[in-house]
Amino acid sequence: MELRGRHRERDTLDRLLRDVRAGHSRVLVVRGEAGVGKSALLDYLTGHAPAGRVLRSAGVEPETELAYSALQQLCAPLLEHLGKLPEPQREALSTAFGLSSGRPPEGLIVGLAVLGLLAEAAAGQPLICVVDDAQWLDRMSEVILTFVARRLDSESVALIFGVRGAQLAGLPELVVEGLPEAEARLLLDSVLPGLVDAHVRDRIIAETRGNPLALLELPRDLSPAELAFGYGGQRAAQDGSVADRVEATFQRRVEALPADSRRLLLAAAVEPVGDVPLLWRAAARLEIGPAAAAPLETAGLVELGARVRFRHPLVRSAVWRSAAAGDLRAVHHALAEVTDGDRDPDRRAWHRAHAAIGPDEDVAAELERSAGRALARGGRAAAASFLERAAELTLDPEARAARTLAAARARFASGAVAAVPELLAAAELGPYDPVRQAGIERLRARVAFTVNAGRSAVNPLLEAAGKLAVLDPAASRATYLSALGAAANAGRFAPGDLRRAAEAARNVPPGDEPAGRLLAAFTAWSLDGHAAAAPLFTRALASVSAESDLDLQWMAGMAEHEVFDDAGFLSRTERTVTVARREGLLALLPSALTFRATALLYAGRFADASDLLDEAEALAYATGPSPHPATAAILAAHRGRSGPALERIESLRSEAEEGGVGWLLGVAGYARAVLHNGLGDYPAALAAAREATGHEDLAVFRWGLGELVEAAARTHEMDLAEEARDRLAARAAVVEGGWARGTRALADALAGPAGRAEEHYREAIEQLATTRLDLQTARARLLYGEWLRRENRRADARLQLRPAYDAFAAMGAEGFAERAGRELLATGETVRKRSTGVRAELTSQESQIARLAAAGRTNPEIGAVLFLSPRTVEWHLRKVFTKLGVTSRRELANSGS
Repeated sequence: MELRGRHRERDTLDRLLRDVRAGHSRVLVVRGEAGVGKSALLDYLTGHAPAGRVLRSAGVEPETELAYSALQQLCAPLLEHLGKLPEPQREALSTAFGLSSGRPPEGLIVGLAVLGLLAEAAAGQPLICVVDDAQWLDRMSEVILTFVARRLDSESVALIFGVRGAQLAGLPELVVEGLPEAEARLLLDSVLPGLVDAHVRDRIIAETRGNPLALLELPRDLSPAELAFGYGGQRAAQDGSVADRVEATFQRRVEALPADSRRLLLAAAVEPVGDVPLLWRAAARLEIGPAAAAPLETAGLVELGARVRFRHPLVRSAVWRSAAAGDLRAVHHALAEVTDGDRDPDRRAWHRAHAAIGPDEDVAAELERSAGRALARGGRAAAASFLERAAELTLDPEARAARTLAAARARFASGAVAAVPELLAAAELGPYDPVRQAGIERLRARVAFTVNAGRSAVNPLLEAAGKLAVLDPAASRATYLSALGAAANAGRFAPGDLRRAAEAARNVPPGDEPAGRLLAAFTAWSLDGHAAAAPLFTRALASVSAESDLDLQWMAGMAEHEVFDDAGFLSRTERTVTVARREGLLALLPSALTFRATALLYAGRFADASDLLDEAEALAYATGPSPHPATAAILAAHRGRSGPALERIESLRSEAEEGGVGWLLGVAGYARAVLHNGLGDYPAALAAAREATGHEDLAVFRWGLGELVEAAARTHEMDLAEEARDRLAARAAVVEGGWARGTRALADALAGPAGRAEEHYREAIEQLATTRLDLQTARARLLYGEWLRRENRRADARLQLRPAYDAFAAMGAEGFAERAGRELLATGETVRKRSTGVRAELTSQESQIARLAAAGRTNPEIGAVLFLSPRTVEWHLRKVFTKLGVTSRRELANSGS
């Protein structure tokens, strides 16, 4: 194939192929407008691919609502490797593709299975996967392929997409534009019939902007007079994109065909698979004979060979969009009649749905069954489309409302939250049914909390909770709990909302379920204060399970901070991530990873926390939900690098103001106070800590009080330090545990009677050492060492400052490490800069793999945790062994990695 003027593009594709031959994986999105030559470049790629397997798939506009349609087309030739996958992945992929029945698979498990399938297929030879027209991928295929694209590494797999539009953002891309003018002229001359007026040629070049398809097709639409004497008039003045004009050209060519040929072409456009025998069976139903095909091929619009192949996707869309409604229904009806209902029931149902003129209960019931099959395969978006169409075809008001509500639930589960309110409004038009109305209100509340869990969610949640009080008391309590969570998030932006929500919640009957217990605790916290709420928090936390109460984990985690339960918080976050990984919960995992990172941060495991935040961010690109921004800012503050930390904090403030989430302003103030305390800039830390404690934000207020005590004591603002100490001590006094007692003792050491300072420092270190909060223990040692040094007890000071410095350096808390190092120097000790170990030599991903391997995990187990193929894990481990100078996992474990 000759590609005119595409030297840059060919170089990019040739480099990609060389990398894949060398054993690397590569991903590329070939992006450009319709007709610009994307498919020609993909043909060039596959024609020059190394000896190996080449797979091609394409999105098809009529298939966008059928779950996994494009993904299954791509993976079908690779199913011989299915048996090599771990059982959970094998079962998930088999269920998703309808090869077997099973539990509805979550997207992450399917994505990991596809990743493994590609890796196995590429084990002996490179694998080239090309997905054209990706703008028409069904939702699940797009999500899974985006996930896989972000996790490919060293499998010798190339995954290349052709797309027009904004899909697949964030992946490496090659933007394809029109041909340079010289090449465009040569291409145009190749199709012009003899001599053409120079002004006409210039006008065509200018208006097509070098688009190859337009250069080839638009001149066909010009009369001889226009070509000879001037390209102008009405056609030249047409508005619209080049693609619109080319599509209009195709439409005119279609309109010139005989009636039977037009109908045959329409049937080919509507039938998405390109099945020629099926097409001819449908044609027979439409009383169209074989002679109708000849004008289509003469016009160069379509080829009917082994498969149906259109001249360009714009031909298909031109035929489909310009068809009369009656003709379109007739074609769908014919296709439905010839589609095997046993082998392909969903496509048959979809054709029947489009053939229906008015309400049809038989078709609606068939669509409802298709929705059930789609849900069983994890295709929530497809199920929603089936149910929406089923509701449109339903005459009975009650059944119509029930199907509409089911569609709303499926849309919500698919992540298309914006489509849900309109469906809920339609569901309410049906006859009143208390059970259905309760379902509507529950879903409306979830939508409100999902769209914005801050100020704007409070009123919708309270309204929904009030309506549910009679219909479903348990759902009402859960919704009131969400309202309290939203009000707590709103914080200083809506200071009266928390009390208003809590007062309303007290009117609902109490419940003994986990949400009911948490509601009672948070209501007491809002109205009666921390002391009254503490025992209720403890009782509630005992009932909230990470396995069955996933929606409650955020509130439970905040409660654990309120009652100083470090063991519970560490355990809960670990279990939540485990469940989210095991079940492949796309929507939950990014927030669960961020939640876990917070726990690891306070445990002093900065490297692990950073790894989880990186993973959460990568997953969010593919799945949609963004990881919570607070943890990244807090981690940056503890690392002590002023520039990056302040950038994160300012970004947090902007997000807080944009979303009406005052809680994030509290976090921003706390993070800034940590940063400046670590750097020894106590006046700045004091100002930030006062901002953090200016509103009693959930959990953050207590964190801020600790920073305020330290900053005020260091700036000799003792009245302020004592006030903050008293408020912190009041919270710690009503709970048990080393975290509470250590926190209180440390505050007493800083702001209590000078004669008892050493006693309190020792108690703080002793109590915090019983926890897993290594960061807090190191900070207590630093403060005690500084006090000892000021007391001129240098030898004793070194006994505290040395372990504090070593701990901070190992964690990566550079600001606190430098502060400890300065104090050590003041005691007369030489300070040598410590290496932070494996992180200095290994990448983030390598260090994560090294730690898991050292813990005894197998390659498939590590791959399942990190969403990598086992082959990529093996490749990274070889690099880890080389960098660390070890030859086995046992040596890796002994190296301390």
